[in-house]
Amino acid sequence: MNYIFTAIIIFSFIAAAFSGNMGELSGAIIGAGAAAVNLLLKLLGMLCLWGGLMNIAEKSGLTEYIRRLLSPLLRLLFPKIDKSSPAMRAISMNVTANLLGLGNAATPLGIEAMRRLKEENKSPLMPSNEMALFVVINTAAIKLIPTTAATLRQSFGSQSPMDIMPASWAASALALAAGITASKVLEKINGKNE
Repeated sequence: MNYIFTAIIIFSFIAAAFSGNMGELSGAIIGAGAAAVNLLLKLLGMLCLWGGLMNIAEKSGLTEYIRRLLSPLLRLLFPKIDKSSPAMRAISMNVTANLLGLGNAATPLGIEAMRRLKEENKSPLMPSNEMALFVVINTAAIKLIPTTAATLRQSFGSQSPMDIMPASWAASALALAAGITASKVLEKINGKNE
């Protein structure tokens, strides 16, 4: 990928030099850099806000309440994991953070959940079915509040950045259902081959 990116940059400079558009290229580089920093600051502000709210939710007991609500569903999806194990708690916290739309803030919780699942894995060389299913659930998570997408829409001038919520719910629910179904089917196929 580094070679491709380097080739694109070199080609851009050569093409701009031969076509006499070095001024436009310089303007585009400076403008894109400024836009990237501006977008980064907006996303950072959103991440700090939601990370702080997640911390408040955790200290107030809201995340524990959501974890208890999700517990029956997670026990159904992960029947081999003890419901009081650190792995199940980490999975619950990650799912809760993803539900609240805290994708970036949910990353450390996902890493912790995967570490805990690895500790319970009997095969050190192969991921367990639970690890594979967790990756699917984490990747295709349902977000009740799509904060990152809304922040991006607002930064590009959307008057109602949260109007994507119904479409986001539908798309993420379908992706999650398809991912869980595929994971369970492959788990059964893999179980027959062993």
